[in-house]
Amino acid sequence: MEYSQYDNNNNMSLSKFESMLKTNSILFFDSNEFETIIHHYLENGKIALAKKAIKLGLEQHPTSTNLKLFQIEVFVFENKLEEAEALLTKLHELEPSNEEIFIQKANILSKQDNHIEAIAVFLRALELTNDAADIYSLIGMEYLFLDEFENAKLYFIKCLEADQEDYSSLYNIIYCFDYLKQNTEAIEFLNVYLDNNPYCEVAWHQLGKQYVELQAFDKALTAFEFAVISDDTFIGAYIEKGKVLEKLNRFEESIENYKITLALEDPTSFALLRIGHCYEKLDQKELAVQHYYKTVQEDPLLDKGWISITNFYCKNNNYQKALYYINKAINIDAENVNYWKLYATINQNLNFLEEAERGFKRTLELGNYELETWISRGDILTELGEFQAAIYNFEQASEFYPELAEIEFRLSGLYFTLHKTTEGILHLNTALHLDKDSLFIIEDLFPRICKRKSIKEIITNFKNS
Repeated sequence: MEYSQYDNNNNMSLSKFESMLKTNSILFFDSNEFETIIHHYLENGKIALAKKAIKLGLEQHPTSTNLKLFQIEVFVFENKLEEAEALLTKLHELEPSNEEIFIQKANILSKQDNHIEAIAVFLRALELTNDAADIYSLIGMEYLFLDEFENAKLYFIKCLEADQEDYSSLYNIIYCFDYLKQNTEAIEFLNVYLDNNPYCEVAWHQLGKQYVELQAFDKALTAFEFAVISDDTFIGAYIEKGKVLEKLNRFEESIENYKITLALEDPTSFALLRIGHCYEKLDQKELAVQHYYKTVQEDPLLDKGWISITNFYCKNNNYQKALYYINKAINIDAENVNYWKLYATINQNLNFLEEAERGFKRTLELGNYELETWISRGDILTELGEFQAAIYNFEQASEFYPELAEIEFRLSGLYFTLHKTTEGILHLNTALHLDKDSLFIIEDLFPRICKRKSIKEIITNFKNS
């Protein structure tokens, strides 16, 4: 009943304040009411309303330290650090033992990237407070800014010791363990924590993820099952359980867990996609492709969904349908390099060489400089009789992959095709010195060139040397 009365009072204060703003009248609030109103607006990101409440609050209660501290908080948020520091200095002279003044001072130092000094001020605040947990957390964050993960972990552990249900600190502790690659130590820590909190679904979930990192999948599965037992609506645990079951090739069970997440909340593209992959592994093609369709309907921007549909049809040699879906994907996101690479490969399989070349060119323009992309595009240009363009393509490729026989043999054949014998011989000799076993490249791509007497002599002399 007390909490209900407290909430009612808060709601009345807010309603009264907002009514006052609408009517442009001035009503009186005590300082505690203003503090509640300001805190509500700051918590909800309504900075403009918080500033109005602070202004009116200080007009009615000009000596209120807490209202001035709220003003400082807003100054810091708006990066008005000089104004914040000036007001803090005045408050410190009046109340030198007020912990909140030190906390705000430390926040300013942190904002100025003076993290070591900020930590020193937070430590001073610790000496003055009766509630250390929040300050421990702030110190932990400062150490994270400094990339001092051992110290950060130490202070987040102090937070958790002060409040066993501070899951934010628990996540930060595990983040530190992960960054430090201390999976075994993280497991030991979580097991100790779970001895005291055996029904903490968050800890079981994190324990399972640590076992996954160590590829101890059976132990991970057990941990995720305990997370579900602790909270049978914990979607993250079902997702992780499904992923582990996939790794163990237990696809039917994996599907069951993903489907539970669909029943607990609105369908997620991730769960739909994973169900599709599981059905594909079970060779249930119709169900697989149905879930891929649902994935892109749920989230048209998820490239993995479009890629999965396209790859599905490619695997089944239905390149026309694959091309249809990759074109839909490109219409949604024309800057996705993976789409263009698939587009090029599919057109190549359909023998639509001009479109395939366009796809590989776009792939390169978007920053995919894999050797395979350069080679595929150059070979298509060669097949199309675009010999000069093919030379330019391979010369660009050689800047990324210098002294590579695969490129040199191709350049040699192209120069010989254009009757540029000097350049052709130069590249042929380079290629033979780099890797004579790759001679088949020029023999396969330029068979007529290799029948020339002069070329035969170069190759024969090299083999006999």
